[in-house]
Amino acid sequence: MSTVTVACAQLELAVGDVRGNRAAAAHALDEAAAAGAQVVVLPELATSGYVFEDAAEAAALAEPVDGPGVTAWRAAARRHGITVVGGLCERDPAGRVRNSAVLIDASGALRAVYRKAHLFGTEREFFVPGDERPPVVETAHGRIGVLVCYDLEFPEWVRRVALAGAELLCAPVNWPLFPRPEGERPAEVVRVQAAAAVNRIYIAACDRAGTERGTRWTGASVVVDPDGFPLAGPHPEPERALLPAACDPARARDKRLGPHNDVFADRRPELYG
Repeated sequence: MSTVTVACAQLELAVGDVRGNRAAAAHALDEAAAAGAQVVVLPELATSGYVFEDAAEAAALAEPVDGPGVTAWRAAARRHGITVVGGLCERDPAGRVRNSAVLIDASGALRAVYRKAHLFGTEREFFVPGDERPPVVETAHGRIGVLVCYDLEFPEWVRRVALAGAELLCAPVNWPLFPRPEGERPAEVVRVQAAAAVNRIYIAACDRAGTERGTRWTGASVVVDPDGFPLAGPHPEPERALLPAACDPARARDKRLGPHNDVFADRRPELYG
């Protein structure tokens, strides 16, 4: 397979504005496709916004995976021949509210639904955590794994995706802006770089832009290569942006570090307990 162009569509969204959010995502998918992107990642909870007042508001904004948000993404994927990974506030078949992400392939088929396993901050007030392993899906654009935001901070969860054969890990995220020393990258970006390097995979983490109900987003979307170096992002300003990068899936299949080491073959899981 030749190189694949992966793009993070860093959006400004608004909690409760489902029509506006849907329009913002639709525009971003059209823009990304026009720019040559083949895989496009949207932020976490892109259908609903994030900063809910209470569980009732989250439930009111939740929609099933056959609802209007994902249906619109499927139409865009089919129209442009792109793979889409995006986050949504999901009402699952049992009526539970989930922080989820979907993977839609270039035919417009819904290939995977992943429900965030590791809930951050007050998310337990709104969501039921997922309890299934993250998916890795064979697509026309490579083998793609899916996680959501805080999941990235659990090395064993990222490693599971890598061991399952993912070449690219796509993660919709909402990273609130936290204080950091002047001149330093956001810690979330540093952790993504480390995760990509130790697993020798590409990672595309798509963040939010702007401010929502007093929460300012970091706006640090990034695409990282298997050596841990950013190919696109983080954007210098936390604003709406499209961040494309050319990724070579063959590099992510090669786990060697020079002639003597291989990050998977050198593992000693019998010692890890």
